[in-house]
Amino acid sequence: MEVSMQTRFKRLIPKVIFVFTLGFAVTSGAEDHKAEAMKQAQAALDSGKQGNAAAVAEHAAAAKIHAEAAQQERPNPHLDAAIKNLDAAIAEGRKGNASSAEEAAFGAVTHLKAAEKSF
Repeated sequence: MEVSMQTRFKRLIPKVIFVFTLGFAVTSGAEDHKAEAMKQAQAALDSGKQGNAAAVAEHAAAAKIHAEAAQQERPNPHLDAAIKNLDAAIAEGRKGNASSAEEAAFGAVTHLKAAEKSF
């Protein structure tokens, strides 16, 4: 029995849809993590402007979790740089250095914006 070309095509459609949906889900997940990382990094920056070093560290730690998740889903050199800045913001915030923590948070926000443009 020969399978017609039309039958083969009908069998292929669900597979193509599945692959497309999976690709969209991965991209969407990275975008969600990147957006949350940006939200938290901006909150860290705002806290630094207010002189609240502890809040910078807290928001930077939350941003780092999402930046790392986005990096695993869609690697990007700007995400690497943002994560390094977030590490610095966390360390400086925990030491009570609001100004240095703010500066590091600013770097993270800058790199997260650059990562967003490169996707």
